[in-house]
Amino acid sequence: MNPIYKAVESLDWITIVLFFSMVVLALGKYLFQSRFWNFMILPFNNRYVVLYNKKGQLLNWFHILLTIFQLVNLSLFVFLLQKDLFNLSSQSPVQYFFTIMGVLVLFQIIKVLLQFTKGFVFNTMELVSELSFSKITYLNYSSLIMFISNIVLVYIFKDSKIVLYTALILIVSINLIGVAKLLKNHQKAIISYFLYFILYLCALEIAPLVIVGSYLKD
Repeated sequence: MNPIYKAVESLDWITIVLFFSMVVLALGKYLFQSRFWNFMILPFNNRYVVLYNKKGQLLNWFHILLTIFQLVNLSLFVFLLQKDLFNLSSQSPVQYFFTIMGVLVLFQIIKVLLQFTKGFVFNTMELVSELSFSKITYLNYSSLIMFISNIVLVYIFKDSKIVLYTALILIVSINLIGVAKLLKNHQKAIISYFLYFILYLCALEIAPLVIVGSYLKD
């Protein structure tokens, strides 16, 4: 009987990535316990956004830690998504993961800078700050779903399309809840700047999603 060579993909780097994100989340919970528990009930109660949506909250350490957690898990989720549903790049898995993370970090930084530039030009800085904080907060919350789905996809149900699609539905649902509450809470301000809001949606919300979707398909 001739031996059959079987390549086994190493999961060590993914374990390190998930452990790092878990440490970041635990650090946020430990340092900001009250804020953390308000954050945990976000989709069911908008208290977190109401309490903490003030000037400068984007640079708050709890928000920064949760954004790091989000970027790490979003990068890994996109990596697993493209690996399981599309053709994975010829790059090594680790290199490809960090490429994805670099693109996502750069994308979010440029997006926030453009938002605040628009706010400065049209004198809507306060509104832009509140909108940015609310949207990022809901995206950060949806990263909890990404974290759980990443663990399930890597260690339990490997390459499961059902898990991927379920996670995608939950992630989109959470962010749609955030958008609905944002529109409800700021409807008067949005109506006052309706033209600017439409330009904002087209340039900074819809267009990036089209670009990212095209990238994933290609």
